[in-house]
Amino acid sequence: MQRLVECVPNFSEGRNPETVQQIAAAIASVETACVLDRHIDPDHNRSVITFVATAERVVEAAFAGVKCASELIDMRRHEGVHPRLGATDVLPLVPIRGVTIDDCVALAHETGRMIARDLSIPVYYYERAALHPERVNLEDIRRGARSQMVPDEGPDRFHDSAGAIVVGARPFLIAFNVVLRSDDLATARRIARTIRARNGGLPFLKALGFQLQTRSLVQVSMNLVNYEVTGMGDAYDAIRREADALGVDIASTEIVGLVPRNALDRDAEYFRKLEKFSEETILENQIEKCY
Repeated sequence: MQRLVECVPNFSEGRNPETVQQIAAAIASVETACVLDRHIDPDHNRSVITFVATAERVVEAAFAGVKCASELIDMRRHEGVHPRLGATDVLPLVPIRGVTIDDCVALAHETGRMIARDLSIPVYYYERAALHPERVNLEDIRRGARSQMVPDEGPDRFHDSAGAIVVGARPFLIAFNVVLRSDDLATARRIARTIRARNGGLPFLKALGFQLQTRSLVQVSMNLVNYEVTGMGDAYDAIRREADALGVDIASTEIVGLVPRNALDRDAEYFRKLEKFSEETILENQIEKCY
């Protein structure tokens, strides 16, 4: 049985599909690496590439993607509403089959050392790979890295064009967005503050409000870091309650990347509002095509 690791790097490019294609091709060029999904968002100016590789080759594949992104994306010219630190902003490793989260921590550290050594990009470790308790949460690293936070690997200043990168290991995460039928950014931000865990909302839920300029709408963008406790239905219902109280309708919902089969509730209201959903959105279906 092959030991499989998922990697979900987020890249600071969402307006040039050719750049994203070149990065995906660099990843796929590594033996056993299989690109499962590419999500390109021009409003966030951000892309998420989901790939799986064997534990023996995932570091090489991840490094290939980071190296290609560092050559093609110049953060000095990057603009976008999503928080980011570098050309490859965040690179998490997720256990899929025959590996543990501790295995992924070791692989994350190996990847970070290679990026720092060979690309001279400063590296911060987060989630289970964090070396310091104050660096577990991605948002804390983003805030700290812009001030005085010393990187865990590499130079103590951002790379001129590639910025910095956050590398980690974590369980499976669902990126889930709810689009409001409104152009008021304050409304999306207010709802995000109310529902997210750090403000006393739903457990294991991170949320931000964003403007979708291409659609003249706003969005509550979420990470469900433990979907078995707080799932998409829970998040959607919380947003719907807040939106109803503010007199705002929900336009649609969106899954970024892939989801495990057991995370979906096909009878739920959020499912009926999903944009561009297909059976290829299910993680297990994509893995079965490759292995």
